[in-house]
Amino acid sequence: MIGDPTKLVIRARFSRLSGAELAPFRERSTSFVVDAMNGRGALHHAIKPLDPGSRMVGSALTARAGARDNLAALAALDLIEPDDVLVIATQGFEGTATLGDNMARIAQIRGALGVVTDGMDRDAAEIIALGLPVFCRGVTPNSAFPSGPGEVGLPLAMGEVTIESGDLIIGDRDGVVAVPRAQLPAVTARLELVAAQEAEMHAKVAAGEIRSLLQRYPELREQITYVE
Repeated sequence: MIGDPTKLVIRARFSRLSGAELAPFRERSTSFVVDAMNGRGALHHAIKPLDPGSRMVGSALTARAGARDNLAALAALDLIEPDDVLVIATQGFEGTATLGDNMARIAQIRGALGVVTDGMDRDAAEIIALGLPVFCRGVTPNSAFPSGPGEVGLPLAMGEVTIESGDLIIGDRDGVVAVPRAQLPAVTARLELVAAQEAEMHAKVAAGEIRSLLQRYPELREQITYVE
């Protein structure tokens, strides 16, 4: 490579989701959203809330950092607007924390609804006390430092999921799901159908009308062999 890499690339302007676009998701579970996306969209199962009772729905603000680096995350704090969810990609690095209580506090003051990282956090007790939903791979006292290179506001990947600034991010006890903005109208429409079908199923199970889920798949029952 010729020359040193650019330390930081920032796209400061992008379209965020409106309150009306976020509203249909505020009371829905991540499981419902995944079902409305044909079984996809969830981030790695290790990314869970520091406080199991946390939930959030907001518009993604992306920051791509590297191992032991939090330059992009620090810069992204300056761009946070109300209803943003700060999404920090570290390629799953577990050696240092990307976020601590001071960063979380600033994010909250600026109006962030939550933070998601595929890396680690620290100061867990203080962050939980803030009440800001923070989702991460785990906790370590080790700290990162700003070094770069990094990107803010540009598309990033977390495992099999690509996230762009302005995508919908929803998180609860089960994990985090990203909904691409381009798919939002279709997913929103299917979400109501999923919710109605789940409510009907719950009622039938509770009433004892359904006692085996295999009966939903009659073609499979013919392929089952019972042995002594």
